[in-house]
Amino acid sequence: MPGIRVLVVDDSVVIRKLVSDLLSVDPDIEVVGTAVNGRAAVQKVAQLKPDLVTMDIEMPEMNGIESVREIRATGNRVPIIMFSTLTERGAVATLDALAAGASDYVPKPANVGSVGRSMEQVREALIPRIKSLVPRRGSTPHPAGVTVAPTAAMQLRPAATPPPGGHRVLVIGSSTGGPEALSALLHTLPPLAVPVAVVQHMPPLFTRQFAARLDRQLPFEVVEAEHGRPLRPGTVVIAPGDYHLEVAADAAGLRTRLTQAPPENYCRPAVDVLFRSAVAAVGPAVLAVVLTGMGSDGCKGARLIVERGGSVLAQDQVTSVVWGMPGAVATAGLAEQVLPLLDLGPEILRRLARQRPTPVPAGALS
Repeated sequence: MPGIRVLVVDDSVVIRKLVSDLLSVDPDIEVVGTAVNGRAAVQKVAQLKPDLVTMDIEMPEMNGIESVREIRATGNRVPIIMFSTLTERGAVATLDALAAGASDYVPKPANVGSVGRSMEQVREALIPRIKSLVPRRGSTPHPAGVTVAPTAAMQLRPAATPPPGGHRVLVIGSSTGGPEALSALLHTLPPLAVPVAVVQHMPPLFTRQFAARLDRQLPFEVVEAEHGRPLRPGTVVIAPGDYHLEVAADAAGLRTRLTQAPPENYCRPAVDVLFRSAVAAVGPAVLAVVLTGMGSDGCKGARLIVERGGSVLAQDQVTSVVWGMPGAVATAGLAEQVLPLLDLGPEILRRLARQRPTPVPAGALS
């Protein structure tokens, strides 16, 4: 069976060689070519028709973001993984690349003093993403650029009885493909009568830039979560990179709690932690949504929500970049509905429609 054909794009000859070598070790991956800048990448994508591209961001002649835009402008939906630096500038550039149509990103090796360890970290991050983003042989590439594999059996749950006081919090989990999915979902929503808490798997700095970008674009407040912040209706809080986000209840209402407890599902923040804490804080008054992402983070938390009488929705396979997290929830029979991305917003609104705005307790604004 032929391997996954990868094009490696980077202006550094050292990085091109290192990335090519680490990918070539995997028997399922074949490096079919390299390119020295974004312009060469556009040409080689057309010539070589790779299954996936790894793309540096800062390059001469044409940078990675411009290259992604040009590749997408031709209608080519090949998965593209960006190499990003873990800096404020790198975070902004990576979010720009995702908005331009890139599929995912991995941190770029930066410490030339320990090349072996740096490349091992890249290998651990890059190879699972490549295998998740490229369709298995015999599956069908979807025109929207997502992977459509044979649909796993799934069974929808009967709708839970709405809690007497209505839902008190909306919790959302996402990973690969999540930044653009979250943006699209939130753009379909007005300010809500409940607070929204989000875990998107992202490193530090990236989550702050992501929250700031959404805050500029949307008609309601979006912030990176801070420890002890009141959770108010009409506000979205996003877990900061390297911190678990929890929902906590006290006499004043709901608040955020940040911890650096051990990673779960190899993630910090983890969706399971957020979902579990929401159940502990408000019982059945939780509405949860699981969006596109690798792995199964959120599945255990979704089970707790269901067991306590809350409700879970999941993104469908066709509109997910990777149907790992929502697929795990759907195939475990934990979702009441599995919907296309742009149908989730109207469904959330339908479920919240009969709710009165939650009053802010006295003293909560202090």
